[in-house]
Amino acid sequence: MQNVPAKVISSYPWFIRLFFWKQKQKYGKVLEPGLIWGRSPRIFATLALLYGALDRRSSPLSSALRSLVTVRVSQINHCAFCVDINSATLLKCGVSMEKIAALGDWQQDSAIKLFSAEECLALEYAEAMTLNKVEDNLRRRIKEQWPDDTIVELTGLIAFQNMSSKFNAALDLPAQGFCRLSTSTTINGDYQD
Repeated sequence: MQNVPAKVISSYPWFIRLFFWKQKQKYGKVLEPGLIWGRSPRIFATLALLYGALDRRSSPLSSALRSLVTVRVSQINHCAFCVDINSATLLKCGVSMEKIAALGDWQQDSAIKLFSAEECLALEYAEAMTLNKVEDNLRRRIKEQWPDDTIVELTGLIAFQNMSSKFNAALDLPAQGFCRLSTSTTINGDYQD
């Protein structure tokens, strides 16, 4: 059960309502996490600016790769909202429903053929960061794959998504129906609701 309710939109400061207006233009509705983060306007504004910096067109990481990583982190952290919205973004990037559905078990023989070597490495790094298990061998392979600036962007994205999905999961923020995929996911091969 969601334990922190949203306020009436008119009660938020004008600059937060501007963010809500932009969300409504982009997504067709105001996002539930935005309404909750908006209860702390300075933090929300800072968070929105950071997200904008990570989700820009000129990022050295493709939008599909960024979304794959964010969905996987969200699955691990049991964030129904994040899985929903980021899966919808993956679909808009042209990623197949089969690939999105396989993301929770991406390392299995039946699924791994759907992912490129770059995607597998990014997913491995996302999982290791989320579970606090980044080892030197993985750091070495990351360094061989991407230049330092790209590594910083990828690491920042994964850290941001961990914060965001943990916030949403802790407050039990629901999916908002952006993607027709089930909000149930597999985590390391185990079925989770």
